Amino acid sequence: MSYEISNRINVSIKKTYYTFERFSIDATFALLYHEEPLTVIDLSKYVRISDQLIPVDEHHYFIIFAFTSQENAYKAAQNIIQKLDNHFNNHTTCIAVDAFDKSKRPENVLNRLKQIMIETRKSSYLRVETDDILDR
Repeated sequence: MSYEISNRINVSIKKTYYTFERFSIDATFALLYHEEPLTVIDLSKYVRISDQLIPVDEHHYFIIFAFTSQENAYKAAQNIIQKLDNHFNNHTTCIAVDAFDKSKRPENVLNRLKQIMIETRKSSYLRVETDDILDR
């Protein structure tokens, strides 16, 4: 991952923490994997306009589900996967969702999402997973 992308993700996480501290507004961080090339414009059709998308590489996107608890982000992730499956006729997309914890450094947030994604991709039937998978 380039320095620019890493920095953009770090700044976005810090802004989300600030918004939470200042206004008590929930947010949830996620990492999406999609096998086929997917542009921000294509992916933005399947998320709310208030959610933030940051391309990490040609197969991964960092997502901030703004104004969203982890439970609701999980549901949103399921909806995104269903829409991508229908559009691309491909069932390899998966999303890692991590619990919001402002004590985590931005680097830790992304590393945890990557760990969740690794565990999720090990199983063909898991498509959306939370940080609970790390405790199994």
